[in-house]
Amino acid sequence: MAVSAGSQTPDQTLTPEIADLSAQFAAIKTDGMDLVQGLTGPQFNWRPAPGSWSIAECLIHLNMVGDRYLRLIEPVVEDARAKALTGNGPFTHGILARWILGQTEPPPRNRSKAPRSFTPPDDQPLTAVVPTFSHVQDQLSLQLAASSGLNLRRIRIPAPGLGPVRFNLYMTFAWIASHERRHLWQARRVRTDARFPG
Repeated sequence: MAVSAGSQTPDQTLTPEIADLSAQFAAIKTDGMDLVQGLTGPQFNWRPAPGSWSIAECLIHLNMVGDRYLRLIEPVVEDARAKALTGNGPFTHGILARWILGQTEPPPRNRSKAPRSFTPPDDQPLTAVVPTFSHVQDQLSLQLAASSGLNLRRIRIPAPGLGPVRFNLYMTFAWIASHERRHLWQARRVRTDARFPG
């Protein structure tokens, strides 16, 4: 996956909302890399129970979701930049968006099954999954930088797996971050399970 950052680069001045989201994605990447530190292949793919996800499956799911969103975000950001859809903010979330984010953040209040298109395959190599996870986080940060200065409330994109739902760009990035924290929390619980293989 190759995602450009348009006319913006991560070292340029970011608007406050983008800077906050960028810090969130940096923390998510650090947390994910720390989570898999020292794991063996069998540990990476160990499931605490039939039907529950391994650490590998949690990260693969995040890679799948992140890749799908990146493919939607990049052209939308480029189009918004070309149309000069700029805005200084501050940007805030509405009542519904705040509720959705609250439901997404860990620990999960309600459990739901992932859409079939985002269901991860099992028994995947750590050496393939982890670098992809790191790359996806870097690409999200690049698209955040490319979005700085745009009107994040006016730009809307589909929410994959959520039917006809469309989020504005600010909500899209915030939801991705919440969703990633949710599944890293899930993966961390696998690693701290008393039965986790030594």
